[in-house]
Amino acid sequence: MDAQLASRGLTKTDSDKADLYIGYQTAVNQEMQWDAWGSRSFGMGMGSWTSSTISVGTLVLDMYDPGTKELVWTGRATKTIDPGSNHEKNMKNLDKAVAKLLKNYPPKQKS
Repeated sequence: MDAQLASRGLTKTDSDKADLYIGYQTAVNQEMQWDAWGSRSFGMGMGSWTSSTISVGTLVLDMYDPGTKELVWTGRATKTIDPGSNHEKNMKNLDKAVAKLLKNYPPKQKS
């Protein structure tokens, strides 16, 4: 997270005089995924359904104005994840998700 924010010109500080407060939340939920397949021939059809449980990770990043304590920017990224895969792969996917989440930050100036 820190590297992606730094690439957007933000510098981490522990000072009370920060220009922005950054907060983030993460969650992993279990969801049912339904897959269907079938075939049709001469008006007759055959098919089947299968289900599986998948893990969906969500990351929400919020930026607040320290003076007014108002939300000034928010971003959200969601991705199917495999908690059983190796740590390096998960960290690489997280880095990609944060880069995608910050794709539109900083916001374009209005004319």
